[in-house]
Amino acid sequence: MSRSNQDNSNSKMPSYFNKPPLDVSVAFPQATPASTFPPCVSDYFYLNDLLKPEEQAVRNKVRECMEKEIAPIMTQYWEKAEFPFQVIPKLAALRIAGGTIKGYGCPGFSITGSAVAAAEVARVDASCSTFILVHSSLAMLTIALCGSEAQKEKYLPSLAQLQTIACWALTEPEYGSDASALKTTATKVEGGWILEGQKRWIGNSTFADLLVIFARNTTTNQINGYIVKKDAPGLTVTKIENKIGLRIVQNGDIVMRKVFVPDDDRIEGVNSFQDTNKVLAVSRVMVAWQPIGISMGIYDMCHRYLKERKQFGAPLAAFQISQQKLVQMLSNVQAMILVGWRLCKLYESEKLTHGHASLGKSWITLRARETAALGRELLGGNGILSDFLVAKAFCDLEPIYTYEGTYDINTLVTGREVTGFASFKPVAQRSRL
Repeated sequence: MSRSNQDNSNSKMPSYFNKPPLDVSVAFPQATPASTFPPCVSDYFYLNDLLKPEEQAVRNKVRECMEKEIAPIMTQYWEKAEFPFQVIPKLAALRIAGGTIKGYGCPGFSITGSAVAAAEVARVDASCSTFILVHSSLAMLTIALCGSEAQKEKYLPSLAQLQTIACWALTEPEYGSDASALKTTATKVEGGWILEGQKRWIGNSTFADLLVIFARNTTTNQINGYIVKKDAPGLTVTKIENKIGLRIVQNGDIVMRKVFVPDDDRIEGVNSFQDTNKVLAVSRVMVAWQPIGISMGIYDMCHRYLKERKQFGAPLAAFQISQQKLVQMLSNVQAMILVGWRLCKLYESEKLTHGHASLGKSWITLRARETAALGRELLGGNGILSDFLVAKAFCDLEPIYTYEGTYDINTLVTGREVTGFASFKPVAQRSRL
């Protein structure tokens, strides 16, 4: 059908098909939607006082941008499962990409400053937070911790300004929690390496300019890291459809068929899975702050909603059961912030272990799920509408509960540390090894 015929056919459609979307604020006049974001009232214990002035300044700057620039459009793009590329310059202007990396155009924040920035992004939209964390706390951090000086100078400045976007590819179709057993291979050839294999669930991958890929060296059998350009011959990326959470994040399936990577793009500091774990330990601290921010936003939204929405002639906030649930949510948020803050302090004092990071991430996501469930109950029927944030946050927490180590795997990492026994593999299989 020609474009003109399409236009003519559309003009014959009944008039109700051409009506604009219903304004939710008109449909529910007692409740302000999350497109007008509520003020932050979730810091009941004044935990902001634990932050240094420069960390508070970063928090305030990010909060203002997210509330004004992202909140009005987040539901629209979440529903369409599309990425709002027009916000990238606004996020770039915040200068939060690169987080704790010093030099190369990166901000050089304390890990606490970087963490509260991540929380403030997640408070308004978890997908935008994941976009930044994949780019910054995984891809950029791998180059910063493990890359050569030439690689840092070549790639980090443009990544810090979000002029180029990166993704981080470890997970494979057959290997998620068991990522150290990955099958993607890297074979040495003259002048570089040939990559063969598949990756799955890779955030940002559908539009990333640079892909940090982990593959098994066919000579040493160890895991190495490589920087792959988006236009590399043999590289194919396909978007994963039909997600119920983090719908704005563009996760992809990556297929590599004889992808050539020059020697200059081999990340020399990644020579085993232990080197990859150095990055994961830091990123788990950052990821722990995502559900903190999400829970703050849920509480802030519910607090406003309960005071606006009336039933039986009184605001919902006046009912005992509403207050009890709201206070339980508030208690969770205070405890989650304190655990997240302590993880940052352990990192800064070089005392952070993999067990610490895993316990923090697993426990905080567990409490965040509880907080989201309580918020969903408090909003009643509106609790299933993405317009009011809680339903969207409820869904967004599910992948966060799973990625960077599932709840169960993270508890086993901590269990191994406190008992001295690794319990990741079935007993029968361990006995055969």
